[in-house]
Amino acid sequence: MMRKLNFFIIALVFVTMAVIGCAAAATTDTANINVIHVSGSGSVVGTPDRAQLTFAVETENADVKTAQSDNAVQMTKVIDALVAAGVPREQMKTTGYSIYPVYQDSTGLLNQKIQTYRVTNTLQVTLKDVNQTGNVIDTAVSNGINTANSIQFMLSDEQALALRAEALKKAVTSARADADVVAAALGVNITGTQSADISQGYTPVVYDNYQAGAATAKSVVPTPIQPGDVTVTAQVSIIYSVR
Repeated sequence: MMRKLNFFIIALVFVTMAVIGCAAAATTDTANINVIHVSGSGSVVGTPDRAQLTFAVETENADVKTAQSDNAVQMTKVIDALVAAGVPREQMKTTGYSIYPVYQDSTGLLNQKIQTYRVTNTLQVTLKDVNQTGNVIDTAVSNGINTANSIQFMLSDEQALALRAEALKKAVTSARADADVVAAALGVNITGTQSADISQGYTPVVYDNYQAGAATAKSVVPTPIQPGDVTVTAQVSIIYSVR
């Protein structure tokens, strides 16, 4: 019985030593792996294929119900005109509606009197054809829009993904080029990639506070709108292993 127990203890000692030896070897191998940290960026220029226009109808009257009614009639006329011009109703949505009093000029806060009520109805229109932008502005203004808040040009999801992929490829190529230069200067060789982190984004072209004016008839000269370009950027941070 004692002989069997002694044999078991000896075997256990050998197994423990083997495990310790493997761990030490793994630690040594890990210690021998050096790395190079590099970052790269890439950018691609694209043409916007989406536009968002924000319009508003403002009406004012001493009677709040009249101000509301006038506003509803005017906005309905605008929406119907846009639909007739080819803008689907599902591409239009109300993004704001407010009613607030306009007070008479007075020197005392306690003596303020309401002069009129102002009603504002804000409509956002999304266009899938940016070439329609000028015509939609003219149509909206000539049918009752008296405030145009902003125009925003952007990319569709499909185009954004395609340009993002291209920008990422350029970023990785840039990062690898830097890593090759550093490795050559250090006299080492790149043996693999340990990790890669990516980030990207693009900024739509925005024109704020477009002045629609108070036109009541469509202008003879169409409103010229130039969307410009959108730049999609991407950044990567890569860790290469070298020997």
